[in-house]
Amino acid sequence: MEYNIIAIDQSTSSTKALLFDSQCHLIGSSHVDHRQYYPQTGWVEHDAEEIYHNMVEAIRLLLKDEPLESRRYSLALTNQRETVLVWDRRTGRPIHRAVVWQDTRGAELCQALRRDDAIRNLVMERSGLLIDPNFSASGVAWLLDHVEGAREAAESGHLLMGTIDTWLIWKLTGGKTFATDTTNASRTMLFNIHTLTWDDDLLQLFRIPRSMLAEVRACDALYGETTVEGLFAQPIQIAGVLGDSHGALVGQMCFSAGSGKVTYGTGSSVMVNIGTKALPAPEGLVTSVGFTALGKTYYGYEGNIYSTGATLKWICDQLRLIGSPGEMEAEATSVSDNGGVYIVPAFSGLGAPWWKMDVKGAVFGLTFATTRAHFLRAGLESIAYQVKDLVDVMARATGGQLQEICADGGPTKNRFLMQWQANLLGTPVVCTEVEDASAMGAALMNGMALGLWHTFEEVTPLRKVVRTFTPSGDELPHRGHAGWLKAVGQLVNKGS
Repeated sequence: MEYNIIAIDQSTSSTKALLFDSQCHLIGSSHVDHRQYYPQTGWVEHDAEEIYHNMVEAIRLLLKDEPLESRRYSLALTNQRETVLVWDRRTGRPIHRAVVWQDTRGAELCQALRRDDAIRNLVMERSGLLIDPNFSASGVAWLLDHVEGAREAAESGHLLMGTIDTWLIWKLTGGKTFATDTTNASRTMLFNIHTLTWDDDLLQLFRIPRSMLAEVRACDALYGETTVEGLFAQPIQIAGVLGDSHGALVGQMCFSAGSGKVTYGTGSSVMVNIGTKALPAPEGLVTSVGFTALGKTYYGYEGNIYSTGATLKWICDQLRLIGSPGEMEAEATSVSDNGGVYIVPAFSGLGAPWWKMDVKGAVFGLTFATTRAHFLRAGLESIAYQVKDLVDVMARATGGQLQEICADGGPTKNRFLMQWQANLLGTPVVCTEVEDASAMGAALMNGMALGLWHTFEEVTPLRKVVRTFTPSGDELPHRGHAGWLKAVGQLVNKGS
């Protein structure tokens, strides 16, 4: 019987369902967008029930023409990280919309904790993370303190908390499996990355009862069975779970120390594998679990950029300067440079390596000579500049220039952006056959969990490179980056 893997990629803006065969060839895909909620400045929310229903619908659309009876299916999952929700175990309903990773409502709590050097060092030492509202803990603390009756219900053992993977697995299994994986756990600011357990001191710091927390499993573990709301006559296995950036690290086959990737999504993650020891991160970066598979845990240095693809979406949807991000390349390349225009997209503050939550986005260098093309080009360039800032820190931390950067995500279709990136980094940028590397990584973890593959060497040949952008030696990107640093400096110094 033919073996197929349904990989769910639940991202910040949509839920994709992708179908892979036993050789990880992409057979088909579908996606369903979900609504973004912005109740007030700095707040970003998702409806977790909508996300679950959209996932079921995406799977239904994916399989509507597939012969379900003659194939063996299993389900893998990769998800937007840090986004967190709290729900009542008795009713199965969320007590509030999910607090998205872009949300800054926890900033006041985080700022108060950061003032204490001992607390700041404790959090970094145990979790590998900086104290920041980007991570899940402060969002949960806010929900418990601001939703009526939540604190009492949590302390009575009635409430559960989890990242999106935990919620979807719980729903898919009818509440039978309450579990997450090591990668998602490592992004909550509540998880000890050395012992691979929830940390009592961190839980106490954020006043979160241990009874709310899920069991933590390996990425290549089994997570229960589901019929996907009756879509399958017989239950199928859920196997292979990890956060989206970690999924891309696996999907890009970054199994050895020193190999790295950039995921261009709503935001962007730059991650490099540092091996099986959780080393302290250099300033501006964090240490997370890279992935846990085949009995070992691999760690990674990571930096997160809050607005990359989101910047392009803002230009299209809010400013309505162009119909879609796919149309930007032609107009951006119709001008020879950015005309001195720089967009610093600090819509939710600046992430790594700046970590400045109190600054707002800004546009610099507008003149009467500025055209729409200059503005669009500045939006694309802002993505490459932010990645450059992070990769430079990564390279210094790992002892030199990275040999290559594996790239995935929608913006990799933009050849101007990828070539600009390669020129900036002085490093080849490699784009692989599967744009959705996070889903590919989840599929690989699924296959390892179910015994399809037993070593990393078996799966490495499945990675197919389709384009490599080699540095051309053009100096214009470097001059542009110097202008970018001046623009960011004005914001950072103003916000200090």
